[in-house]
Amino acid sequence: MSEFNKAPALVLLPAVDVASGKAVRLTQGEAGTETFHGDPVDAAADWISQGAEWIHLVDLDAAFGRGSNLGVIKKVIRQAKGVSVEVSGGIRDDRSLETALESGAKRINLGTAALENPEWAASVIAQYGDAVAVGLDVRGTTLAARGWTQDGGDLWHVMDRLEEAGCARYVVTDVTKDGTLKGPNVDLLRQVMERTSRPVIASGGISSLDDLVELRALVPLGLEGAIVGRALYSGAFTLAEALDVASD
Repeated sequence: MSEFNKAPALVLLPAVDVASGKAVRLTQGEAGTETFHGDPVDAAADWISQGAEWIHLVDLDAAFGRGSNLGVIKKVIRQAKGVSVEVSGGIRDDRSLETALESGAKRINLGTAALENPEWAASVIAQYGDAVAVGLDVRGTTLAARGWTQDGGDLWHVMDRLEEAGCARYVVTDVTKDGTLKGPNVDLLRQVMERTSRPVIASGGISSLDDLVELRALVPLGLEGAIVGRALYSGAFTLAEALDVASD
C-alpha cells in the first residue's frame, strides 16, 4: 500500500453562504455578484443527503456588516443533525462568538477580528482551542478583511502572530479564485503549510474532480480539508463523486 493510500481522507465541507435569508454564491467575494440557490436549509439538507459530514455555513450579511441571518443560521444547524457545522461571518466579539457556539456550531471561523483585534483573538484561541479556526483570506500575500473589502495586513506577519497564539487551524482562501472555477491556489497552500504544523483547509477555485485529486495529494503535507461551493451548485460534479475522490 502506498503512503498516499495510507493518508487520511481529504475532508470536504460543502458551503452554504447566506445573504438576505437565501443561499447564494459570490464571485471573488464581491457584493452584487450573487447567484441565488434557494433556501439554505434545503441546500444543507441536499449536501447531507449526499453524504456530507461537515457544512461550511457563512453569514455574508454579518461579514459585510450589513445585517444578520442568525435565525436562518440557527435553523440550518438545528436541521443538520449528526453533521458538524462550521460557522463564519461577522464573529468579532464575545457575544457573536458565544451566540455561534451556543447555536450548535462545532467550530467557528474568525476572520476580520483575528486581523484587527489580535489580543482578543489570542484570548479566544486560548480559551476555545480546536473550536476556533482562523480564516486567512488572501490576495497575493495581503490579507482581506471586512467581507474582503479592506486590506488586513501581511499574511506572513499575521501567521507568525497566530502561530505564537497557538491557532489550532487555518482556512486559506485565495480571494481572486473564490467562485471563479479556475482551480485552487496550490502554491499558496504549500507556502502556508510550510509555515505551520497545524491543519489547513483549502477554499476557493475548486472546479473539477481533478482539482480534488491535486488537493488530496497535499494531505500528507498538512492539508486537512477543502471547502467546495460553486462547483457543486453548478453541477460540475456531485458531492458523492467528490467524496469518493477525496477518500481514495
